[in-house]
Amino acid sequence: MSTQEALARTPLYPLHLELGARIVPFAGYEMPVQYPSGIIKEHLHTRNQAGLFDVSHMGQARLSGPDAAAALESLVPVDLVDLPAGSQRYALFTNEQGGILDDLMVANSGDSLFVVVNAACKQQDIAHLRAHLADRCRIEELADRALLALQGPAAAAVMARLAPETAGMVFMTHARITLIGAPCFISRSGYTGEDGFEISVPSEKAEELARRLLAQPEVAPIGLGARDSLRLEAGLCLYGHDIDAATTPVEASLGWALSKARRRDGVRPGGYPGAEVIFQQLAGGVARKRVGLLPAGKLPVRDGAELVEAGGRAVGHVTSGGYGPTLGGPVAMGYVETGSSAPGAVLNAIVRGKPVPVEVVKTPFVAQRYYRG
Repeated sequence: MSTQEALARTPLYPLHLELGARIVPFAGYEMPVQYPSGIIKEHLHTRNQAGLFDVSHMGQARLSGPDAAAALESLVPVDLVDLPAGSQRYALFTNEQGGILDDLMVANSGDSLFVVVNAACKQQDIAHLRAHLADRCRIEELADRALLALQGPAAAAVMARLAPETAGMVFMTHARITLIGAPCFISRSGYTGEDGFEISVPSEKAEELARRLLAQPEVAPIGLGARDSLRLEAGLCLYGHDIDAATTPVEASLGWALSKARRRDGVRPGGYPGAEVIFQQLAGGVARKRVGLLPAGKLPVRDGAELVEAGGRAVGHVTSGGYGPTLGGPVAMGYVETGSSAPGAVLNAIVRGKPVPVEVVKTPFVAQRYYRG
């Protein structure tokens, strides 16, 4: 964005200012990167209690009609036809080369599908849906709704005070629940590796709901800075960094997200863009893959750093990196040649012209604590 005036604002923008947030441009919005307590304290508060995130910049849509699930399934390598009502699934839009156009969440609301896509991709995603599916289902962009995320080990107790029926929800379930008199779509999911909820609420009720949540003793406002360090420790991909249109799900180590029903030997194989490329990679392997990286010492290794083997030959690059407050040291993710991808392999990241030893490790760096019942 060329000017501050060109940036959009979420319904919680005045509340962010009231709370002392430092505002930065992000995905076309003015968003809070941190509050006065700072990123590290916000990160640790979320790990230990409950953090409230404004993620209203994300895109929300509803797909309805008797063919909606089969229609959307034609664009993703995921089983949506058999997705039970009240359940949510992680999905990927792919292109003809098998590359990832975006990652998204899809929930079966019973009479429709509720979809959440990334902020920076939402215009192209809605256009993608309309270009391919407009003759098969109704596509509504829900631009009049905000999205809040309540994350952390105390999130369930906080939500149960406001909506007791959420206590019966487990990870990746979805429900329509009335909160503060407003119809909300709530999923038990999130982007931190912790237990928690994402709450779609009408925009005009967003500030009232945020204030109700922040009034709970366990809850603090959390900005984008801690959101990034939390998701990195949890080994979760950031679109545009760890995954993009030139990266396939197999290269991205997201094979777990490719539903069995949609694989070559499944009941509904392929039929989505790039399916043959992905099938070939599942069968024959890939030349590079995403791995976790644990740098030695205290110096963070950032996005873009080159990864080299002992002799100096380049074998990959870092796509996400920073300080992990829970671990008390730097963490990173990146892509390396498959021959260098085994856990325990030691490489060098080139930081300011100097080599920093990094060990290839499995992710997540911090154990995920989703509530599965």
